[in-house]
Amino acid sequence: MAKEKIGIMGGTFDPIHNGHLTLAEYSRTTFSLDKILFIPTGKPPHKDDIDISSNNHRYDMTLLAINSNPYYFLSSIEIHREGTTYTIDTIKYLKSKYNNTKFYFILGSDSLYQIHKWKDYKELLSSCNFIVAKRKYLDNNKLEERIKELSELYKSNMNILESPLIDISSTEIRNRIKNQLSIKYLVPESVELYIEKNKLYKE
Repeated sequence: MAKEKIGIMGGTFDPIHNGHLTLAEYSRTTFSLDKILFIPTGKPPHKDDIDISSNNHRYDMTLLAINSNPYYFLSSIEIHREGTTYTIDTIKYLKSKYNNTKFYFILGSDSLYQIHKWKDYKELLSSCNFIVAKRKYLDNNKLEERIKELSELYKSNMNILESPLIDISSTEIRNRIKNQLSIKYLVPESVELYIEKNKLYKE
């Protein structure tokens, strides 16, 4: 029996935007993944000094954004975990829950260069597959060298994703809302309406 292939798309999703959704879909189709699991972070270690929206708002926006895609699923495991949430703990939990499954952790190449700062990163690198999306402002040759180095050091299986370079950030969206500028086409319409209704990011 072939192993199920699940892509993991984590993030604060504050708010989730069309860049996230496009990256997930290209990952799914390029690497023949059976599903994508979206996991909004609970209390991420690298954003201690940044105010992030409530777990409920970020969960609800993610649900609205993905519910029209039958291959997209939402998990609340990090939101419900107490204390700081770490990727390695999430991967361990998922591996214990899903048998006969190959996990593919999706991240941008900018995150890959910071992965040595993540908790138990050596164990993480050897515990699942990675899909690394190129970023337009980073050197591709340098990226390939970094992937080769990590693969050899930690027996990590890394795949480079060629996808449209959609330069959208949640920070930019929040700033646009603060400055009363349109966010149409940056986020799904359902998310735009949710933000408006709940008066998010106004201050």
